[in-house]
Amino acid sequence: MLAIPILIAFIAPGAAAQTQTWNGLSYQEAQWHPLHFKPAAETASNDDCLACHADVLQRRVRAETPAGVQAGDTLGWYQTLDTYAGDQETFHRRHMVTEYARQVMDLKCNTCHVGNDPREEAGLSHAGGDPWLVLRKQVDPNTCLLCHGRFPYEIMGVPGPWSEHGAAFQNNCLLCHVTFRTHRHQVNYLKPDAIEALAEEQQDVCFGCHGGRSWYRISYPYPRHPWPGMPELVPDWAKDRPTQSPARFLIEVEQAAAPTQPPASAPTPEAAPPSTPSPNAEQNR
Repeated sequence: MLAIPILIAFIAPGAAAQTQTWNGLSYQEAQWHPLHFKPAAETASNDDCLACHADVLQRRVRAETPAGVQAGDTLGWYQTLDTYAGDQETFHRRHMVTEYARQVMDLKCNTCHVGNDPREEAGLSHAGGDPWLVLRKQVDPNTCLLCHGRFPYEIMGVPGPWSEHGAAFQNNCLLCHVTFRTHRHQVNYLKPDAIEALAEEQQDVCFGCHGGRSWYRISYPYPRHPWPGMPELVPDWAKDRPTQSPARFLIEVEQAAAPTQPPASAPTPEAAPPSTPSPNAEQNR
């Protein structure tokens, strides 16, 4: 099979240009709706967001590229681990409605998107572009890094990358982490119990998020939540680490409904529990 790192060519064309109106608001007016800004963006529900942005879950991967390459004959980089099941999917669908996403993740729209100011974005990506359409959204790269960072073998007593030395540990992260850093995955964008159960059955559950799908050359500095029997001596590499996950990711934080409703009521995509980036074994939440 042909391995293609990023299969942009397979992504189907987006919805029609956003020149329509929603409940009397033009696209330009809707850009400045309170739901696109804090504090409303922090408490918006998925339904609030998908009322206007349903296309992010409706768009599907092309059957073939414009050049004629069949999707079924290719392998995306994210499909190379055992935890990936099914055909190729678009970015948002992989994180929210795929089988694995439903198993271990509970990602919300505002897990990643917590405000979007058009004044800080580029209006044109090329000379013939629409001046009213933005080029990019604002997402904190650290949010992606949570589950797509590099495997930090240097601080874990592993002589090198897990893909090269995992066999020496029976390819089993829980061989060590059954006794230390046992307080993990306790965040509202993951399903902790499901992750722990699956990790005992599939080797790639832990590695998938701890280096197996790394987008970055650095690892995320996860907080060191205290665990039973935790040594009092803090390693040098951990001296600046927090002892608690960011407040907005705490499971205790209730995601209340947004105070202001969205301007539209577009069709809602298939109702599937949102998802999240994957498990994390070594560096506990």
